[in-house]
Amino acid sequence: MRLEYFQMVDRIVELDPVGKIVRADCQVPEASLIFEGHFPGYPILPGVLMIETMAQTGGWLVLARLRFSHMPFLAQVKGAKMRNFVVPGDALQTEAELLHDGSGYAVAKGRITGQGKRIADAELVYRVVPFPNDILREQMLAAARRVGVPEIYLHGE
Repeated sequence: MRLEYFQMVDRIVELDPVGKIVRADCQVPEASLIFEGHFPGYPILPGVLMIETMAQTGGWLVLARLRFSHMPFLAQVKGAKMRNFVVPGDALQTEAELLHDGSGYAVAKGRITGQGKRIADAELVYRVVPFPNDILREQMLAAARRVGVPEIYLHGE
């Protein structure tokens, strides 16, 4: 995780656009400016960053299904639950299962686990639109390569 850059997913470990599932590994950094204020003397990962982690995980699945022709933007979070604390240095596993895609929207169920415990879960709704510009698309393709999205999913059919 590179918290200050909102790069939450470190590595895609499973990506199945047909089966509508993605799994990823995320390593919480030992040190981050975020932990200095959240909370002094008791650093924990903010819940909103757990939601962002689940949203990014599901976003990779949507991007792969669409071969990076459209960009998913988080539009709504339903039923988010933070069940356990995440502290600096924790290793997390995150997954998303696509429940619906079509008509310009996608819906996924996101989950985070770590140390054998359920950490967080939520239903995530994305607005899916054509990339607004080539700069964003190229940045997303570079990020996809960095996290290990297979090359086969990076280009239109």
